[in-house]
Amino acid sequence: QVQLVESGGGLVQAGGSLRLSCAASGSTFSINAMGWYRQAPGKQRELVAVITSAGSTNYADSVKGRFTISRDNAKNTLYLQMNSLKPEDTAVYYCAAKKLVWGSWGQGTQVTVSS
Repeated sequence: QVQLVESGGGLVQAGGSLRLSCAASGSTFSINAMGWYRQAPGKQRELVAVITSAGSTNYADSVKGRFTISRDNAKNTLYLQMNSLKPEDTAVYYCAAKKLVWGSWGQGTQVTVSS
C-alpha cells in the first residue's frame, strides 16, 4: 500500500505559477510510474503528467511547455511545477502511483486560477 499526500495548491492569477508536491510513503518499492491527474467540475479526470521509474516524462498537450513533472527519490516526493497558469487549469489535482495499475491516489489539492 502506498500513501500519497499532496500539498501546494491554492488561488493564483492567470499567468502565475504554483508548485505541487506529493509525499509518498509505505510500500514505495516497485512503483513503475508516478503522475498527476486533474479533475475540473463536471469533467472527467484527466492525466496531466507522468514520470516513469527510468525518468521518462510525458505530458498532456494542454500543459506541454508550461508544466514540469519531477521527483526527488531521496525524499520520496513528486513535484509538479506549473507556470503560465490559465483559468482552464482550475481543477482538483491528484497525485497517483502505478505499480501494475494506477492503484494509489492522494486526496487531491485544489488549484484555482483567476482571470
